[in-house]
Amino acid sequence: MNPITLLVVDDHNLFRRGLIALLSQDGRFAIAGQAGDMGEALRCCGAQQPDVILLDNHLPGVRGVDGIPALKDAYPAARILMLTVSENEDDLAAAMLAGADGYLLKTVESEQLCDSIEKVFGGECVISPDMMTKFVTAFRAKTPGAGSAAEAAVRVPGLQDAALESLSAREREILGLIARGDSNKLIARELDIAETTVKVHVQHIFRKLNLTSRVQVAVYAAARGLG
Repeated sequence: MNPITLLVVDDHNLFRRGLIALLSQDGRFAIAGQAGDMGEALRCCGAQQPDVILLDNHLPGVRGVDGIPALKDAYPAARILMLTVSENEDDLAAAMLAGADGYLLKTVESEQLCDSIEKVFGGECVISPDMMTKFVTAFRAKTPGAGSAAEAAVRVPGLQDAALESLSAREREILGLIARGDSNKLIARELDIAETTVKVHVQHIFRKLNLTSRVQVAVYAAARGLG
């Protein structure tokens, strides 16, 4: 299997070089390029066509979140994983709405980061558990019609309340735990079932509710008082 090619975008040279050194030690990855701002990132993305872009939010000039659509235009096949210090729930919502495939804080453990990159490459959506909890909590506290990015995340196709009727009792239970911000591992521990079983249930929830990410599922559940 060919290694997953990465583009690392961060304006802090020391952090960027350290991250590249860390990821280069993992045989699953190959560094396709690096950039310190969005302009450089766009040039590298078009030329190198990386599988996954690790993107900081606090970049000079254009923020990472605001540059996601341009990166997608430069190379639509690239997966984008935000890696940032921003714990702002609106930044998370804006990133996901713009097309990001994951959102991790820079405090993430190296092993979890590497596993998350692989998951994002495989089509999964990865969110820091702490950020998921903050996002859902903030969404619940928002006043309807305020127009925040968090509220906008719930306005996606297919959020029919009738779809809830198609969920099994176990799927409803898991839906509530996702809304609470729990990861698959935590859900498996709480329900005393295998993590692989949780993954299957989550995929069924995605399909039945016509949703594509844990963020959408969490917001859907939170908006209906589930969890």
